[in-house]
Amino acid sequence: MPYLYRTQSEGVAARVIAGIGGLFALIEGVYILMLVFDADQSNRFFTFIKGLAEPLALFFPGLFHTGNGDLDIVLNYGLAAVFWLVVTSFIARLVARY
Repeated sequence: MPYLYRTQSEGVAARVIAGIGGLFALIEGVYILMLVFDADQSNRFFTFIKGLAEPLALFFPGLFHTGNGDLDIVLNYGLAAVFWLVVTSFIARLVARY
C-alpha cells in the first residue's frame, strides 16, 4: 500500500509495542534508583517493583562484577532496560512495515 493511502491507525500496533518496551525500561530504571538509593525493601511498592523488574532483567543480573555494588546494579539492570528498548523498537519497526 503506498504511503499516501495509509491511515493513522495502521501504526497503532507499532506504537503499542514501542510503548511496552518503554514501560519495561521504566520499570528497570525505577528499580535501579530504588536499589542505588537504598529504598526500604520491606515496603510493598518496592516488592511490587522488584517482582516486575527481576523477571524482566532476564539473564543480565550478575553479568558484570566491577567490585562496586551500585555500579554493578546500574550496569546489569541498565543493560536490561536498553535491551528492552532496542528489541521492542526493532519489532515495532518490523510491524510498522507490514
